[in-house]
Amino acid sequence: MAACLLPQANAAQSKRQIDKPTKNLTVAKRKAPRAVITKRNRAKKFQAVAVRPSFGQMAGLHGSQDVLSLKSSVALVIDQETSEILFSKNDKAVLPIASLTKLMTGLVLSEARLSMDELITITQADIDTEKGSTSRLMVGAVLSRGELLHLALMSSENRAAHALGRTYPGGLPVFVGLMNAKARQIGMNDTSYVEPTGLSSKNQSSARDLAKLVNIAYGNQTLRDFSTSPGHQVEVGNRTLQYNNTNRLVKSPAWDIGVQKTGYISEAGQCLVMQAKIAGRKLIMVFLDSAGKYSRLADAERVRHWVEANPSIKLGKGAGIQHVSALGLVASVN
Repeated sequence: MAACLLPQANAAQSKRQIDKPTKNLTVAKRKAPRAVITKRNRAKKFQAVAVRPSFGQMAGLHGSQDVLSLKSSVALVIDQETSEILFSKNDKAVLPIASLTKLMTGLVLSEARLSMDELITITQADIDTEKGSTSRLMVGAVLSRGELLHLALMSSENRAAHALGRTYPGGLPVFVGLMNAKARQIGMNDTSYVEPTGLSSKNQSSARDLAKLVNIAYGNQTLRDFSTSPGHQVEVGNRTLQYNNTNRLVKSPAWDIGVQKTGYISEAGQCLVMQAKIAGRKLIMVFLDSAGKYSRLADAERVRHWVEANPSIKLGKGAGIQHVSALGLVASVN
């Protein structure tokens, strides 16, 4: 009897040994998808999808050379008081402008004279489904309109900018309509907006148009103060959140910046607009589609050093000055 039972016992034991790893493998397979859908992995998934050539690269703008060796494929430097163009490179190219959009968002909102103390709640609708970007402003967070505008202009907070447009009287469609109407009013004829954050590549403009926007924005005290603020703290529930400016040049003693805004999405490249006083002159600078995280700031530094070395420079005059422009190379990129 025992001789008959032994093979059965061994068979049962073998079955348990086989079943055990198979069972664990089943559990592992069941758990794997949960790890994939974490917030961090979701962001990585969007980032992987977002790695693509910018519109400027696809249009061949990065092949344009200039005497300052700028990394931005589009650049424009204008004397704000005389309207003289000091430097120009592909300044009529119409490209995505990323978070430079928020400068128009801020202009429309500040001119509406709405209460900056009114409390606004971040909702599910403010979550970025375009690029999958993250935010420290959780759904349910409550901040004043003024605080949201401050974060949108200084730290390029996407949920803040979207909430500002969403809660505008009449809703988001009305707000975007006003953004486009304001663009037409100030002569930004190459510009179009479809939303208030800049996450959409359909928000497009040219350097010449953006110079007009910077000039108008400089005349707005709220936009000057908020966009050049080095940092700001906000109270969200029982937490204190510290936000910093996306443009480190505002903290530099070498710079006197009146208004500024940075921007980035893969389709637009690294972007920067500024009004700054250099060598006693008020200048408006626009840099679009720069390759490299810090290259837009390096380009601004190159222009500053160039102007300081040639304080009375005018387009086409002086040693080493060149008008580099590919006007008409890109009327629009869709």
